[in-house]
Amino acid sequence: MRKWWAVAVHGPSMAPTLRHGDALLARRGARVRPGDVVIARFSARPEIGLVVKRAVRPEAGGWWLEGDNSLVTDDSRSYGVAVVEARVMFCYWPRPRFIN
Repeated sequence: MRKWWAVAVHGPSMAPTLRHGDALLARRGARVRPGDVVIARFSARPEIGLVVKRAVRPEAGGWWLEGDNSLVTDDSRSYGVAVVEARVMFCYWPRPRFIN
């Protein structure tokens, strides 16, 4: 398994920090702290697949995650805790910048 992972953002849940179509680099195995943007899976809803969210706090069984767009609640408020797969480190397209 590779340590670095390229991921594309789909949907508005992380606006204004990230927008639909942003291309990200995430690092597996990186330490996660509250406030970090992460790639994760909701154990209660595996059919959703991977999500990009902000880590709020560690919980039993994973992390409580929320999107930056308060109008979209497709996060832990709807699906419970998630398992973090990687921490987002950098947005490389369309506007290169470090995340967090």
